[in-house]
Amino acid sequence: MGKRRRVAERRKTRPAVIGGVIAVAVGGAGLGAYALFGGGAGAEDGKAVATVPTGPLTAAEVRSAATEFLTAWQAGKVTRAAAATDDAAAARTLLTGYVKDAHIEDVTLTPGKRSGAKVPFSVRATVAYEKLSKPLAYDSELTVVRRAEDGEPVVRWHSSVVHPDLADGDRLVTGEAGTPPVKALDRDGGELTAKKYPSLGTVLDGLREKYGDKAGGTAGVELRVIRADPAGKSGSDDKGNSTRSDAEDVPDKTLLELSEGTPGELRTTLSPDLQAAAEEQVAKKDQASVVVVRPSTGEILAVANSSHGFNVAFQGSLAPGSTMKVVTSSLLIEKGLASAEKKHPCPKYSSYGGWKFQNDDKFEIKGGTFKASFARSCNTAFISQAKKLDDDDLTEQAQQVFGLGMDNWSVGVPTFDGSVPVQSDAPKAASLIGQGGVRMNPLNMASVAATVKAGAFHQPYLVAPSVDGRTLATASRTMSSGTLAQLRELMRYTAQAGTAAEAMSGLGPDYGAKTGSAEVDNQKKPNGWFTAWRGDLAAAGVVQKGGHGGETAGPIVAALLRMGG
Repeated sequence: MGKRRRVAERRKTRPAVIGGVIAVAVGGAGLGAYALFGGGAGAEDGKAVATVPTGPLTAAEVRSAATEFLTAWQAGKVTRAAAATDDAAAARTLLTGYVKDAHIEDVTLTPGKRSGAKVPFSVRATVAYEKLSKPLAYDSELTVVRRAEDGEPVVRWHSSVVHPDLADGDRLVTGEAGTPPVKALDRDGGELTAKKYPSLGTVLDGLREKYGDKAGGTAGVELRVIRADPAGKSGSDDKGNSTRSDAEDVPDKTLLELSEGTPGELRTTLSPDLQAAAEEQVAKKDQASVVVVRPSTGEILAVANSSHGFNVAFQGSLAPGSTMKVVTSSLLIEKGLASAEKKHPCPKYSSYGGWKFQNDDKFEIKGGTFKASFARSCNTAFISQAKKLDDDDLTEQAQQVFGLGMDNWSVGVPTFDGSVPVQSDAPKAASLIGQGGVRMNPLNMASVAATVKAGAFHQPYLVAPSVDGRTLATASRTMSSGTLAQLRELMRYTAQAGTAAEAMSGLGPDYGAKTGSAEVDNQKKPNGWFTAWRGDLAAAGVVQKGGHGGETAGPIVAALLRMGG
């Protein structure tokens, strides 16, 4: 993160203008104050006993609490506005910085139509710094809840109430940006913009963060979101749900330019045609993400997400489901526990460590080969081998052969590099089929397919290492030629006649694929995964809450592989 000059505080603040909508709603002196007693008053030993209000909020309570907060904020009464929330200290800090650090004044807040406990509102203001000023306009939303201590309706505090781009702990600052802007170029020299490629917003922010000081530009004066310093290290909760963690290093974000800086130029590896196609493909699904890489070099050719607030494709942390069987199969083959053409058990059920595992729809394959089990994605074929493996075998295979889980990739922007922790008992067995504690994203799984196609791990990268002299991550060893040949055959057969056949139809013969469905607690449909290669392209995608990978992520990945090879 580039260093930024300390922004001097403005001591002069213009009076805030109170919008008509809010002013009408504020009437009595007792607005927002509720002292409720059972039956008007309760009595015990001659003393009144207060009853804390519970139950759903009424429309009047929601409107009153929202009005109290918005009116105080608009009027510059920070302490009063903060007191109208359920975290007065955090609210006071951010609302004070809104004026002193962000230099935002002349604030007008206009509430919209209430929906349950949520109240949307628009913000119109001016950002004024030294002799520069520009209008600021955006929309936000608040939610009213009952305060735990007394049941009072108050605003649930999150920094996103002040601005939707703020996460808790972030702050707003206006001043001379410490990092000059960057004009990012695709591999052909065309300019990359978030307007043209919506998925690249966070990527472009990350490129500026890392290369702004190196690309030759000069800084301007901006209103920026300054991210909280990393304080922890986790990319998902214990149920496999993706989260935006501190360790993921979300870059600072420019919200408004008061004076333009001079951008430096930075060439990336992105293909304009593949990037445009990736954007188009993910837009067809909710919560879809995809990455395309070149196996022979590791160059990232496209990255896209249907949701643009967080780069799941690079930074997500999700259980990859059966796509992880590519890594597990390489381990089993190396250890002589499986062979593509040899008979391999695929019963309906397999138990290990106190858990009973089963296949999708409880199918079984009688007298089948390991290739048949891989192509149909038989879980029990893998679970049955857990007792023959050491707890750290899968972790070492992922790290030493596929370059995963060592937190040392240097892509050019922040990434999560996969996680395959050492586990025992039932979680160890679950990790063999991409559940348990295993966490990946499309970048990681595209790299897995690329490693199989190339025969060796090439760390994916978005900016060539020659630009800044950085060292790319490497794997300590490669698979034997025999293991590699069998693994390619497993993926090829899956693309021809297995669960990936429908999506990969017409793309052979130099191709391979693996599907995956990752179960997530309290989620009706699994996350659908798909990883594949064709020629010198490899890609992986996920559709969260989408269902089976062959039907959801498969068509997205296959459409991109059809463009080259």
